[in-house]
This record gives sequence, structure tokens and C-alpha cells, in this order.
Amino acid sequence: MEMKKNCERMMHNAGPIEQELLPRLVNVTEAAAIAAAHQIGRGQKNYADQVAVESMRRMLNSLAMRGTIKIGEGERDKAPMLYIGEHVGTGEGDLEVDIAVDPLEGTNLTADGVPGAISVMAMSEPGGLFHGPDVYMEKIVVGSEVVKYEKENPGERIDLDAPVQHNLEIVAKALKRDVEELVVVILDRPRHKGLIDEIRNSGARVNLITDGDLMPGVATSIRGSGVHIVMGSGGSGEAVLTAAAIKILGGKVLARLVLPSVANNKSKEDIEKEKREKLPRLEKMGIKEENINTILDTEKLVPGKDVIFAATGVTSGQFLRGANLFGEGDARVDTITMGSSGVVKFTDSIYIKNKETTPLRIK
Repeated sequence: MEMKKNCERMMHNAGPIEQELLPRLVNVTEAAAIAAAHQIGRGQKNYADQVAVESMRRMLNSLAMRGTIKIGEGERDKAPMLYIGEHVGTGEGDLEVDIAVDPLEGTNLTADGVPGAISVMAMSEPGGLFHGPDVYMEKIVVGSEVVKYEKENPGERIDLDAPVQHNLEIVAKALKRDVEELVVVILDRPRHKGLIDEIRNSGARVNLITDGDLMPGVATSIRGSGVHIVMGSGGSGEAVLTAAAIKILGGKVLARLVLPSVANNKSKEDIEKEKREKLPRLEKMGIKEENINTILDTEKLVPGKDVIFAATGVTSGQFLRGANLFGEGDARVDTITMGSSGVVKFTDSIYIKNKETTPLRIK
């Protein structure tokens, strides 16, 4: 009987944000994904992003909450909507939330009709999401089996400063595999050449992607996804969104901020110029030059206790199918939602505008 009550207990233990807002989050990401899906393959990445942003903002402003964008489209002078610091929601009710959004993660993927684009967002109580600057984060993302292995073997841990071989061997032991069987997802960028060489020299397999390493990071905690570890540097916002899902799923993220000029091995002059431009903003966030290299773990990236996450496929990816548009205004989309209680849902939504001309089909 006790086992039968577990799911009831999880439902009751869900925080107010999860109880009240998670069911509505599906509508937010799905609306943005459908808006973007109409631009798949049209070669206009900026317009695809624009319509996704506009749709997501309209849906957010229909929710009974007081929300603040902590990770969004950029600074206010560069982003007219969903900019960092923008307040969204109706302002009604008792819920106050911090929000991380990426209305279209994979603008190039959408424009070119390539797999892996999503609409994604996360929410938490105020202070529950890392409020970082718009720079890169160097990161390692692994699944829950690795976390379990580390607990059972305190002397063996993945380490952002350790050789690639060290980290891959720990992941292999945790998954009861050989290193040669591991698949490492990494962005195909010139800055990653040395890292890619190290991974291949270790015997592991590299899965190079052109954009969008957020969902591969989430996939490390989903068995059968074919992704065992994500490495490399990418956007800090994407790292926080990944961490939100990974925290719920029991995985682990290690990350640290890095200036794009440093990550891309630019000249000393370029690095100094970027420091002059970005360090003042970093310092306002409490990040000084001497501690910019501080390693941030999952809890530091997402310290919140009532965290929710949703992602909807725009083009097909690891485990989310892309949006299927049919009829006049009809669509079918695939979404994953999850909350701190541990409840994870896969939703297959069909939007039918005209029931007479577009009958519901199972397949």
C-alpha cells in the first residue's frame, strides 16, 4: 500500500509554482514552437526567432503571476521583448517567479530545416536561477548514474579541470560501459578542436552538432537517448536552462564563465577589449575578474527548490519530435515538462482549428 501512495505523495509535495504554473507552461512553449515552425526551412532565422519571442511573451503575459526575466533575449537596448529584467504576467495572484527563456533555441537549425530546434523555458522562486551575464560557459553535463557512482566512490569525481580521459573513465564506470562505447556531444566549433581530438584519442565517439546543445545535455539523464556526456563551451543561458532540467532529473552540471574572446582564442587585444566592455556588467552581478573562473555546480546554477521546466520540439531532436503543421492553423507538437517533485510528462498535443476538415488521426 505504501508503494501505491508514492505518486500521490509526489503530487502533494509539488510546490506552488509547479502546481499552479507547470500545467500552463505547456501552452507557452507550444505556442512559441508552433509560431517558429511556420518558418522552418525559410532561411530567415531572425524572423523565426521574432515570431517565437512574440508568441511566448503573449502567453507569459496571460499567466497569473509576477514574473521577472532573468535569462532572456539579451539586454533591454538590444531586445525589445523578453529582455533581461522585463516583468511579465498579469501581476495577479501570489506567485512571484524568476524566468529563464529561449523562445527558439536553434534559430539556424529552424532556418535551415535541421534537427534539434526547440522552444524552452524554466521558472523558479526568486533567486532560484543563476543570473549570469551574456557570455559563454564551459561545461560538462552527465546523467544521474554518474551522480550515483560518485556518491558510492567519493574519490572519483568528474572535474572540469581534469584530463578528458579522467572524466570519460568515470562516466564509463558509472554506465558500466567501455570508454569506446561512450557518445560525447559537442558543438562543432574551431575552439573545440583540441577537446575533440582528446575525446577521439581516448577512444570515445564524438557527436558534432552545429547548434543547440541544451537538449543533448538533458538527454544525458534519459536512458535510451544515445547521449552519455556533453562537453565544451556555449551560451551561459543555455547552461542554466540545462541545469534546471538536469537538477530535476538527478544529473549533474559543472560549468564556469568564460569570455567568448578567451574561449575562441582571440588576440590579447581582443580579450582586453572584451574585458573593458563586459567586466563592469559582471561586477554589477557580483562577479569579479579574479573569480570569473569559479566552478559552478548544479546547485549554484539552479539553487531553487520549486523549479519547473518545459521544452517543445520545433524540429525533431534526441527525444522530441518536431512540430507537424497541417490544415489551416492545425498543428501537432511534442513537449516535455517536469518539476521539482520529480514528475516528468511527455505531452503529444494536437491543435485542430476546423474539426470538419481536419479529423483527428491516431497516426
